[in-house]
Amino acid sequence: MSKLEICALASGSNGNCYYIGNDDESLLVDAGLSARQLQLRFQAKRIDEKKISAILITHEHADHARGARVLSKRLKIPVYITKKTYLALSKANRPVDPIWFEADESFIIGKFEVHAFAKQHDAVDACSFRVGYAGRNVGVMTDIGTACERVKEHFSQCDAVFLESNYDDDMLRNGPYPYYLKERVASDRGHLSNVQAFELATGFAGEQLHTIFLSHLSGENNTPELADSVFNSLRARFRVELTSREKPTDLVLV
Repeated sequence: MSKLEICALASGSNGNCYYIGNDDESLLVDAGLSARQLQLRFQAKRIDEKKISAILITHEHADHARGARVLSKRLKIPVYITKKTYLALSKANRPVDPIWFEADESFIIGKFEVHAFAKQHDAVDACSFRVGYAGRNVGVMTDIGTACERVKEHFSQCDAVFLESNYDDDMLRNGPYPYYLKERVASDRGHLSNVQAFELATGFAGEQLHTIFLSHLSGENNTPELADSVFNSLRARFRVELTSREKPTDLVLV
């Protein structure tokens, strides 16, 4: 079977980038760190940047898009983005010569089949992705306010998934955020809590799902220990890994 490996190069409110690669080519989903920092993380994981074929952008927030313009110019690779998301970016972050796609559209990049689908988040045209290769599927499902039917459908087809586990309910409720921000995070256009992520995993995982990366953990309203503890009961069924805001995860074979 052809190799397919994945890792989170960064995951959290200070920057996000997810790597999906085979023997010959690879994709990045989001580029929310500086190009320099991303290239340092490629080196740390021995990722061959010459194999990177494209950057996919989920939405316009800086922690997902700030490095895309510079990185795409350095590596001479395209950025796939919706027109609405492109226009919502600051001009300094808009990539040169983007390739357009629309939510709920599928397209081919090399040997990858990319399925983009709309999600509920406080952005103009937010999308998540399911990336298929050689009969296997990897989902990048973060920045999701609620697990709508599209999310459930694509989640059920994944062999591995980067799944948002953003906040602990008690920490958010009793934490330092102002009331309006607490309401935004917990709303249907905010983020998934640890419990909501667990419910999605237990209710809609397909038989082929084997790996879950707990992703986009809040630095203020969650801890790795809390997110991990919610998923403890699923470890007999899945490999459960934590992502980090500060360093890449290990590369995992799918």
